[in-house]
Amino acid sequence: MKKQLFQYSFVSAAVLFLSALLLLQTSCSDKTNGNLNAGDISILDQTPGALRAGFSAVKITPDVPDRWVDKNDNAAWEPGEGDTYTDGNGNGKFDPVWIAGFDNKRAANGIHDDLWARTMIVDDGRTRIAIVSLDVIGFMNNAVKDVRKMISPDAKITYLIVTSTHSHEGPDLLGLWGSKPVKSGVNSEYLEFVKKQIVLSVGEAAGNLRPSRLEISEDMTGAAGFLRDSRTPEVFDSGIRVIRAVDTENNTTLGTMVTWGNHPETLWGKNLMITSDFPHFFRESMEKGIFRNDSLVMPGTGGIAVYATAAVGGLMTTSPGVAIADPFTGTEYKEPTFDKAKAQGQQLAILVLTSIKKPSELIDTAAISIVTRVVRLPLDNKLFKLAKLLKVLDRGGEGFRYVSTELAVFTIGPLSFATLPGEVYPEIVNGGVEAPEGNDFSLSPLEVPSIRDMMPGKYKFILGLANDEIGYIVPKSQWDEEAPFTYGRDKAPYGEENSMGPETAPALHLNLKEMLEILKK
Repeated sequence: MKKQLFQYSFVSAAVLFLSALLLLQTSCSDKTNGNLNAGDISILDQTPGALRAGFSAVKITPDVPDRWVDKNDNAAWEPGEGDTYTDGNGNGKFDPVWIAGFDNKRAANGIHDDLWARTMIVDDGRTRIAIVSLDVIGFMNNAVKDVRKMISPDAKITYLIVTSTHSHEGPDLLGLWGSKPVKSGVNSEYLEFVKKQIVLSVGEAAGNLRPSRLEISEDMTGAAGFLRDSRTPEVFDSGIRVIRAVDTENNTTLGTMVTWGNHPETLWGKNLMITSDFPHFFRESMEKGIFRNDSLVMPGTGGIAVYATAAVGGLMTTSPGVAIADPFTGTEYKEPTFDKAKAQGQQLAILVLTSIKKPSELIDTAAISIVTRVVRLPLDNKLFKLAKLLKVLDRGGEGFRYVSTELAVFTIGPLSFATLPGEVYPEIVNGGVEAPEGNDFSLSPLEVPSIRDMMPGKYKFILGLANDEIGYIVPKSQWDEEAPFTYGRDKAPYGEENSMGPETAPALHLNLKEMLEILKK
């Protein structure tokens, strides 16, 4: 499976640099960004207050000035193989927008739909949480810190969460998908533009705050057939969890936030159009309604729809082997097309629009409690270290031995949330961690009990890729790089090569356990 965080087609080239890296490891001191506890927050035991909510949607669509001809149809910009381009801005050179996910050299060839920074803010009169969902593959912690510094104090944000939908059809904001494996694919001007648009989105959502009622609904089984788990054990985060914010003064929908655990990569690796993948069709259906041709079949909610990714490690994906049926004709789509992505978005919207007709709970008064923590994790992945050395991965002033990231847990009345800074395996979230024969450490499961079992409240939301993208978060007892391989495999499974290392999951789980104990006090 040739996919995200790192593409290992370049392993042979990387080896040429590895010895130099190992030498540098011993001579370069590991630098941290000052006080690692500077981001820690604990706000507990508040008196419930009347809730307000605000939403906004601000475009982060890149400019794609040039178009090109893919002569050999391999979705890779290769002028040496006869690929040609049209100079759309007349500057005499090819201006690529490198698409993140799958393979290097995937230059955008147009825009299908806009990308967004979509924000939901909830305020209880004392504490104000802002959740921004970006249509990008990931947004690193140093960039989140930059955004926090840029937000006006007038927005009165207690804590900002920037989560990524993890779309594989938007510009590279991590650095791993440029023209070659050893060259970053990040356009620094575009990155700064995204930061400014996040700030704008947060400011607009704060300005849109209204007295609100939160209507909570769930569909825990309807979307189970829309994805597959590419790795044993098969554990999913297929439940759809929904918050609909309704203006209590005029009874209109302000916005809806939905979480679900699946990679937005339905269009797969040969798509060259900028798009948010199935979330585009889902959000459009939620806001405007579901249409069959020009006829409205199911009314939407109005307001602004926010889609956030839950647990997608493992990996959770709608691959070409997964059929999605058109909700009206029954036509099944397997091959990656926009028709398939549209059908998936509409199917998801039908489930949500059906569920919100009979919400499980209405909340207009609640207290927001929150615990956040900055966590320092060991970086064991040698290729990630190499990428940092070559500035392919640029996380600010971090050294080669550790990565600084953050976690948050918070409650809004009966709602609880946990943020994870990467692609967490669903078994860590929902239970089902195994210790198969052949695991590299010959140990029993460490990440128990499951995160949701530890979370308080009745409705439990996971926000994956939140405030960072550190890669896969793999249970240590399922770690499997060395033979004999688990589950009778004849080779190592996919996942470990895109993880920081085997200590990542136990460390994050332990910290979340401690934080949740504080939150419950």
